[in-house]
Amino acid sequence: METFLDAAFMRHAVLAGLFAGVACAVAGVFAVLMRLTFIGVCLAHAAFAGGLMGLLFGLDPLTGALVASLAAAAIIGPVADRGELSPDTAVGVVFSAMLGLAIFCLGLLPGPKTAGLNLFWGNILTVSPRDLWLLGGVAVTATLLIVAFFKEIQAVACHRWIARACGLPATAIFYGILFFTGLTVTACLPSIGGLLVYSLLINPAAAAYQLTYRLGRLFFLAALFGVVSCEGGLFIAWKLDVPAGASIVLVSSLIFLVAVACSPKRKAGSRAEA
Repeated sequence: METFLDAAFMRHAVLAGLFAGVACAVAGVFAVLMRLTFIGVCLAHAAFAGGLMGLLFGLDPLTGALVASLAAAAIIGPVADRGELSPDTAVGVVFSAMLGLAIFCLGLLPGPKTAGLNLFWGNILTVSPRDLWLLGGVAVTATLLIVAFFKEIQAVACHRWIARACGLPATAIFYGILFFTGLTVTACLPSIGGLLVYSLLINPAAAAYQLTYRLGRLFFLAALFGVVSCEGGLFIAWKLDVPAGASIVLVSSLIFLVAVACSPKRKAGSRAEA
């Protein structure tokens, strides 16, 4: 009898899900805490536009996606700081530009648009060894950075202006978080796709946020929920012969709904209103 892990491509997909779940969870915690939940959509479209430009000019689409997502991350910070805008507003401005650029580049692609649309939808079942190495590198780097700079990251993620007043390099850390999010989105582009990566960034982190007040536990739960979303979605896709990306998103959404229903924060809020 055929089992879930018999095929080599399924084993690669499981590894990709493990790495993507951890990397996206870390970036998602930053997005939720800093009220930058829209950043996943923005950087995903930036990476999509960069990948399309790579295809258009005969270059490696993943390299183009990385350059474009990092460029978008580099724009968001200064626009927010110098324009005296909230980071979410700056993200919205950059998102609209990147969406227009992506559609423009897609229209310029000659012939069928299959290669371009594959960047948007992704396919975790066809992940390559290079994609696995990239995802693994991002996941390991994220874990090491959290361990090494936990206090500094905690200060900036929760109270950026207070951290700056205390002498911490808050702006540099904030920009570093933006760049890391861009790198994470790019690494997930071939497997999760530019459209669905937003859900894997936000849903596990938002679910974890419902269950704890402690940042360390928040990172752990978000990573756990991200991995469960990916592996559970893959198993459902294999069992029911349905798209893997959609299954992953639905599992992550279900986890969020369960977390909201069981949230001690919701119960505390109900008691306060009473």
